[in-house]
Amino acid sequence: MPKIVYFFWHLYLLSEFFLRGFLIRITIKDEVQRRHRYAANTTLIGRKFTRAFRMQIKVNGREKLEQLSETRYLAVCNHVSYTDIILLASLENFVFITSVEMGNNPFLGSITRYGGCLFTNRKKYISLPDEINKFATTVKQGFKVMLFPEGTSTNGDAVKEFRKSLFQTAILAQCPVLPLCINYKKLNGKEIDESNRDQLYWYGDMTFAPHFMKLLGSKIEVEINILDIIPYQTGKMRQELSEEVYSQISSCFAQNKTTIKG
Repeated sequence: MPKIVYFFWHLYLLSEFFLRGFLIRITIKDEVQRRHRYAANTTLIGRKFTRAFRMQIKVNGREKLEQLSETRYLAVCNHVSYTDIILLASLENFVFITSVEMGNNPFLGSITRYGGCLFTNRKKYISLPDEINKFATTVKQGFKVMLFPEGTSTNGDAVKEFRKSLFQTAILAQCPVLPLCINYKKLNGKEIDESNRDQLYWYGDMTFAPHFMKLLGSKIEVEINILDIIPYQTGKMRQELSEEVYSQISSCFAQNKTTIKG
């Protein structure tokens, strides 16, 4: 199909997302119930967006999601692009932790608010304890909260070091942690390498709109691995928990990563 057709397809889905989000905001007064509805709406529209993005998705370990279907938990994943959020939202009603900078963006910020997202200020460490308490409270309220502990999206070379402090969320909430790993395999039938990765990966100082327009209409092949559930354990410190999750995700990413050719 011509790129213009994909553009209007995405525009229609975005309009549906905002309309549903607006109706949720004006009809549901309870904050917790509203966030549940926001998350469910994000999943509904996210599944439609996977088709609009021509995503061919292979999911390994889906039974672990089913095992935790009635459980609140902290989910953790590597991060290379905004398409990660669409993929993960299509799997489960996750509430995403994102940056204050993203929330302040006029367009993307509106999406995050209607998605029921939580916000962290990566530059203002004095606010971190209050943020972690809020994240833990959200988990206790029955949500499945998604964390990208690298702090920002990357160029896909490797999984960057994790921001360990945010793992205190799982300790305060006394909940399990579910690691996930995303590996993009091909773009338009071609393996990901330095010649095409910037068409898919969104990182650094890339501007959203031009990147989105270049990606529009492309065919994306991706693999999601749902890794071993880490149950809550009394006395486990956040550094130990972070290292355990990092080991799972970084190992999976390296084993399944398309080789970047120089």
